[in-house]
Amino acid sequence: MTAATATLAANAKPVRRKGFEPAVLGLVAPALLPVLVLSVAPLLYGIYLGFTDARAGRNMPVHVTGFANYVELFGDADFWGSFRIGLVWAVGVTVLQFAAALGLALLLNQKLRGRWLARTLTLVPWAMPPVVVGLMWRLVYHPQAGILNSTLKDLHLISSNVDWLNSFTLALPAVIAVGVWAGMPQTTITLLAGLQAVPGELTEAATVDGASTWQRFRAVTWPALRPVVTAITALDFIWNINQFGLVYVLTQGGPGGQTRLPMLFAYEEAFRYGFFGYAASLGVAIVLVVLVVLAFYLRRMLKEAV
Repeated sequence: MTAATATLAANAKPVRRKGFEPAVLGLVAPALLPVLVLSVAPLLYGIYLGFTDARAGRNMPVHVTGFANYVELFGDADFWGSFRIGLVWAVGVTVLQFAAALGLALLLNQKLRGRWLARTLTLVPWAMPPVVVGLMWRLVYHPQAGILNSTLKDLHLISSNVDWLNSFTLALPAVIAVGVWAGMPQTTITLLAGLQAVPGELTEAATVDGASTWQRFRAVTWPALRPVVTAITALDFIWNINQFGLVYVLTQGGPGGQTRLPMLFAYEEAFRYGFFGYAASLGVAIVLVVLVVLAFYLRRMLKEAV
């Protein structure tokens, strides 16, 4: 290759191809196909069912009913009751989960002996299936043989056994406590990763300037951690509002519907009473409400960040 040819080759701009390239689709298809089959297609089919009178049974005729399911849904007192309980559950678990996870993440970010073991044990609740977590906590809350009642009686905090999961006033707080315990690990690990990304030079400079621990957290750590907080709290809210397995194993929505989350209500309508179309419309309505709530939340958080 001559010097002139080498110069031309070095200065040549890459040729950009315009239009559709089948080779690119071939590379993306293995990852895109499962998403389309397992997520997008069921979602679209569920939206379609929400506009029909689909019911359980073989060879049952299906008719398009338009917005009839949604009109019935918004006049259903049981739906609004479950939605209110779902909001209390989702907000309560998300807030308490974040507060506990932030404290634990700050602790695990310190240079402590055995820190690697503590970080590993933090992931244990996250690695357990919701069914196993629910069964384990049912034993903890058992009115006669549960370790919670026996411990509280030994400490003389209660005089008689408490039926935590069958109490109209205590069932929802008891279930929220389990949700916080089960969901805290992923929030802790995410916040811990955000804390480790905080520049150490800024913290050291604030320490040299005489800033207290709270002042360093407020002026240095929290601003750097804000994007992580926004992301993880939004994801936690979505996961919590869609929770099903854990609460179903614990209470099945009882007592008297006091822990019947929206997903449990949809499950009952679909698989106990056989109203598939109505249950699908309920799911679509919950998705829309969650999107609206998250839109306002993310907009406010992003404004504060700017």
